[in-house]
Amino acid sequence: MTDYATEWRAAGACLSADPDLFFPIATGGAAVRQVTQAQRICAGCGVRQQCLEFAMQTGETYGIWGGTTPEERIRVRRRDMRRRRGHHSYQPQEVRAS
Repeated sequence: MTDYATEWRAAGACLSADPDLFFPIATGGAAVRQVTQAQRICAGCGVRQQCLEFAMQTGETYGIWGGTTPEERIRVRRRDMRRRRGHHSYQPQEVRAS
């Protein structure tokens, strides 16, 4: 089993918040409000970076971690994979008429 250091959790700003807030299951405006509220808590957290690093290392696919949504973490993972593989985003070249 992989051992991840998680001592930082005890210092999380989310410690006194409802954990459900960080794992929205609502849809539409209710979910947006929940995510926004969770991200506000994360914004003032002293261990936000450690939380995000944990989520990225463990592949967390649900919830708000380090102030990021699952979709944001997926984009970062994909970008990092492209960089590691040496692939670059397609950049269309200007076509000039002869």
